[in-house]
Amino acid sequence: MAKKLSLRFTLATMMVLSSVVAGFMSPGVIAAVAEDVSVASAQDKAVHAEPALVIEAATAAVMAVVLEAPEYVDEDPQRYYAAIGAELDKFVDFRGFARGVMGDYASKRGYSRLDKAGQNMLRQQLNDFTVVIRKNLIETYAKGLLAFGGSRLELTETDVSPGSVRVASVTQLVYGDQSRVYTVRYQMGQYADGRWMLRNIIIENINLGEIYQSQFEAAAKAADGDLDRVITDWNVADQTDSQES
Repeated sequence: MAKKLSLRFTLATMMVLSSVVAGFMSPGVIAAVAEDVSVASAQDKAVHAEPALVIEAATAAVMAVVLEAPEYVDEDPQRYYAAIGAELDKFVDFRGFARGVMGDYASKRGYSRLDKAGQNMLRQQLNDFTVVIRKNLIETYAKGLLAFGGSRLELTETDVSPGSVRVASVTQLVYGDQSRVYTVRYQMGQYADGRWMLRNIIIENINLGEIYQSQFEAAAKAADGDLDRVITDWNVADQTDSQES
């Protein structure tokens, strides 16, 4: 199996993203917001709002978890991961991300070529891989949030796809150390119920979805198309990286 992204590389990338979140809501800002409107209320208002407002409301909820984490995270890190995951589940389409990573194997065209048994197997494989990729992304992101301090950021624009009003990209500038400015793009999709959900993230020129997809494809070829083996090996590699970190 081709070696997938090491946790160190993924963590370094996600740390940049974490600076966006940390910069969005410093402790003082969160306290001020809490006096005026609860996180839950902000999220309710953002459900059918513009993509940028969805990101803003989700950020407030995540940072509320991060602020409480130092009280217990050393003794119970799984509690922290579960709390972060519960908030990310509200605005991240992990299943859609996993489907994208699986590429042609989970595409509509690939699915249509399968017989009934094959389609059932693919649905289960997608379910299994969603669990694996969700765990990997949540734990990596959560670790980055604890490690990274606040940064100044600027929400610059929201671009709607010319091909569909249900696809948009939210761009932010993150001002790091030594006057370094990072560009982060949140790729969003609007679903039938009106919700905007995060589908992918591009940090500078690092497209997380494309990187994972190329690694999945290489691993699948090395395994002669055995997706169960790819998913199992991916999970084992995640656990090994987590222990090393």
